[in-house]
Amino acid sequence: MDALQFGLATLGIMLTLIALRVPIGVALGVVSVLGLAYVRNFNIALSILRETPFAFAASWDLTAIPMFLLMGAIANHSGISSSLFRAARLWFSALPGGLAVAANMASVGFAAACGSSLASSAAMGRLAIPEMLRVGYDRALATGVVASAGTLAALIPPSIMLVLYGVFAEVSISRLLIAGIVPGILTATAYVALIVIRCKLNPALAPKLDDAELATLKADRMSALREVWPVTLLILGIIGGLYGGIVTPTEAGATGAALALVIALVQRRITMPNFVDALRESMSGTAQIFFVGMGAVMYTRLLSLTGVSSLLADMVGGFAGDPILVILAISVVFLVLGMFLDPLGIMLITLPVFLPMMKALDLDLIWFGIIVVKYVEIGMITPPLGMNVFVVKSVVGDSVPIWTIYRGVLWFLLAEVVVMALLISFPQITLFLPDLMR
Repeated sequence: MDALQFGLATLGIMLTLIALRVPIGVALGVVSVLGLAYVRNFNIALSILRETPFAFAASWDLTAIPMFLLMGAIANHSGISSSLFRAARLWFSALPGGLAVAANMASVGFAAACGSSLASSAAMGRLAIPEMLRVGYDRALATGVVASAGTLAALIPPSIMLVLYGVFAEVSISRLLIAGIVPGILTATAYVALIVIRCKLNPALAPKLDDAELATLKADRMSALREVWPVTLLILGIIGGLYGGIVTPTEAGATGAALALVIALVQRRITMPNFVDALRESMSGTAQIFFVGMGAVMYTRLLSLTGVSSLLADMVGGFAGDPILVILAISVVFLVLGMFLDPLGIMLITLPVFLPMMKALDLDLIWFGIIVVKYVEIGMITPPLGMNVFVVKSVVGDSVPIWTIYRGVLWFLLAEVVVMALLISFPQITLFLPDLMR
């Protein structure tokens, strides 16, 4: 077996290991070390194994990850999510499906302060789903909107996925984070439109509030805004700093974590045990991400040495006249992998394969990064896995069957079809804001 054939075989071996429930970081590391030993020799494999963890962890750009995770953990433990949902509930309840719209919009705000899809789904699930079920909302709609809206945290800055993509693709992380804003808002808007149209056509999905309840909600709107304005200032400050080039992503993450802590202390929303839990969560999340990332770096080297990267780049040469065919083929791969793998694993497994192809086609890597993260986001609600679905299921317990939650998210997957068609057909939707930063 020559090196190229062996390199292609490692793809199948790695996916088999993952299918057997071997942790993705372990699967990437084992295949990479043994593969490098086969292609070169064992000493070279051990040398790469010694050097890669330090070289990867020492990357300055990656220091944004623990800061964003800490910012999100503090936001989660300080009750910011409850303030956001209360404000959204007061302002959007008059719409058809108002509570579902409120859960969606609160998820947008929490995504910009959190960056974790799983945390967003869990927080909003505890707050919004019981309220919707209490007033008689359809169970599929109530659970489906929370699971789907939680995925927005993978796209709206601060996004851990976009930071990782930027490091691997060697593109500006600041521009990448700003590029996620419009697609994120577009996705949230598509969700709102879907909810309102469905509830308008079928009012039984979401009973309307009576006039007395609406009058009470309207009276409390301004007081709710007073609770969330510091969070809004935090979000706008970080995004504005990145857009204006005032801060780097790492500085934005550190500033955001510090400001989130200050806001929580001023509002008396966090205790020492909660702060310790936030530190523990951010350290654990950072370790998991870095472990998988180190394996992905080693696997990238293996693919390069075996010639797989060059082969794939040459293969797409025939599609240079119509790169949309390559994007559609890649879309199918992401959708299939999203049914079975976790988001981080999907991205770090596919990037070593797909990035050389995108460079060969001379496609914009910022735009491609948003497409990748969008597909990763869709995978979080795609059966039979769908990590956000399982998070919502853990929140609601036995009160809602898991197939009911899947039935709810299927409607939002239809909205994602429209959003993806727009983002692929019109790249300028994604590139408009980052192009203004030049």
